Amino acid sequence: MKVLKNIYNDYIAFPKYVMLHPFDGFEDFKRNKKGKLSVALVFIFLFIIFRIIKFSYESPIINDVNPLDLNSIKEILTVVMIVGLFSVANWSVTTIMSGKGNYKEILMVTGYALFPIVIIGIPAVLISNLLTIEEMAIYQLIIGMSYVATGWILFMGVLNIHEYGLLKTIGSLFLTIVAMAVMIFFALLFFSLIQEIFYFIKVLWQEINLRL
Repeated sequence: MKVLKNIYNDYIAFPKYVMLHPFDGFEDFKRNKKGKLSVALVFIFLFIIFRIIKFSYESPIINDVNPLDLNSIKEILTVVMIVGLFSVANWSVTTIMSGKGNYKEILMVTGYALFPIVIIGIPAVLISNLLTIEEMAIYQLIIGMSYVATGWILFMGVLNIHEYGLLKTIGSLFLTIVAMAVMIFFALLFFSLIQEIFYFIKVLWQEINLRL
């Protein structure tokens, strides 16, 4: 029973408390070390499961994709890349802006922010197959609210762990998005350059073989 109680407190009660009482919740999260990296990683994993389930099992009334087109590796890499980019970009930006949070705390906040989506989204997607066209508006509203709640936790998390004010939090998140875009640009440029190098080596090798 104690194990089940600990699981409930770690994965349901405390994330819910953080969502509903962000200032006190993130005080416990940061100062009293109630936030756990393992819990954050589980939420990130469950978000990947949510995306896979949504792709495959969402009601065909609103889901026009072919379930057979699902690429699980792509879904995993997409989530890992987004979470990783956000964490690195926010850590880089807030380090310059005298933020108090470290990389681990940023990653944990990102994971905890996914709580509303995984706790609401997964069962909602499965239930969507039992709904009529008229009831789909309610389903879409619920999914939309879970994303709004995730944004709320992420915003308040950044505000609290870095000990920022409102405007500085907004500014840091804007610069985080800019930093993510820059990182993606340089990553694409790097891979394009690597591809060109390999192509040059391949052509050069073919030329050498033709002359031998």
